[in-house]
Formats: sequence, structure tokens, C-alpha cells
Amino acid sequence: MAASSPSLLLPLGSASRNGLTTKNPNSSRYIAARVIASETREQSCKISNLSSRREAMLLVLGVSGGLSMSSLAAYAAGLPPEDKPRLCEAECEKELENVPMVTTESGLQYKDIKVGRGPSPPVGFQVAANYVAMVPSGQIFDSSLEKGLPYLFRVGSGQVIKGLDEGILSMKAGGKRRLYIPGPLAFPKGLVSAPGRPRVAPNSPVIFDVSLEFIPGLDSEEE
Repeated sequence: MAASSPSLLLPLGSASRNGLTTKNPNSSRYIAARVIASETREQSCKISNLSSRREAMLLVLGVSGGLSMSSLAAYAAGLPPEDKPRLCEAECEKELENVPMVTTESGLQYKDIKVGRGPSPPVGFQVAANYVAMVPSGQIFDSSLEKGLPYLFRVGSGQVIKGLDEGILSMKAGGKRRLYIPGPLAFPKGLVSAPGRPRVAPNSPVIFDVSLEFIPGLDSEEE
């Protein structure tokens, strides 16, 4: 079986040190940062002299054509416009409003988008799941759909964050569920921002839409 694609689902957020700038004043990174800061101040002076907010925004973005407000807002936040595949689209979101919320003893909450008809995974079994991970605002910070392969891991073994482990253990193969994961069950150290990905603050709540595709070794005649 093919190896699982890279993911951000490990509890501690393995990318926490990426993108840090050294504080050594003689390092090339530090000097480059000072040059960029200087150029940014010069750019800010130019912006203050422009006659309209639209011209200022276009200067910052370095473009000459008009952009939609949503695109401008995304670029202002350092993110590209959201146009990513999801497990729950607009119609699904409307239906989800009427689905009752389930709250577990740990504080995990979930709504079933679709109840599966296959088996539930025993602790320690490998599962194949698709997921879309979001911050509470709805911005996606990780997704197996973008990688093109389901994520493979052993459920209940600490290979993913606690909220995802718990949420999948009570699902049935073929099901889809939205998990509202509280901070203590999510990323203790958070996740740094990256191009196209918002920052996840330490111990902050996250939302996962997850689809339990199949459980290798547990066959079911029902789909």
C-alpha cells in the first residue's frame, strides 16, 4: 500500500520552526530583513501620498488591474483567495444547520454529514480518510483533497491530534462528519502560517470535515 502523503496532523505541529529569522545582526538573513523593512517604509510613504485607497492597494499588490474585494482581502492577509475543494459545499452547509450537535465528555463536538453503513474502526487499525482542516473562520489550513490521496493512519494510536482520533473512532466506513475540536484536543504548539495557509494559534479550536473512506482489512458488502 502506498505511503501516506505528508500532513500537518501530528499533535505538536512539526513546522513550528520554519520561517524564523535569526537574530544575529551579521547574518545575511538579518541584513536582508533590514533591507526589506527599509523598502517597506519607503513604500508606506508612497502610499500615504496616493489620492485613493484603491491606488494604494494596487501599489501594495504590484498589479495594474482591478481585483475583487474578496481577493484584495485575501492578499492583505497574506493568503490567496479561497478556491479549494471541500467535503461540505454550500448546499451541505445549509443542511448541516439542522443537524443536531453531539458533545462528548472530552469536549469534542460533531455533526454527521452522512452516517456510514460500513464497520467502525477498532483502536489501532489503519484507516483511510479524507479531511479538510479549517480555522473557525472557515479558512483551510490543510486538506487531503489537495494532495489527491486519502490520509492513512492508525486510529487511536496518537498518530494524529486527539480530536481527530476520537471523532473517527465512532464513525462508520462511508460516513462523513464535521468535527468541532476544542483547543486541548487540537494543536498544543499551533501551526505557523505559510503561503495559502492561515496560522493556527496554540491550543486554539479547529474544525475538521472528515470522510472515513475505508478500513483496510475490514471488508463490508455495504457501501
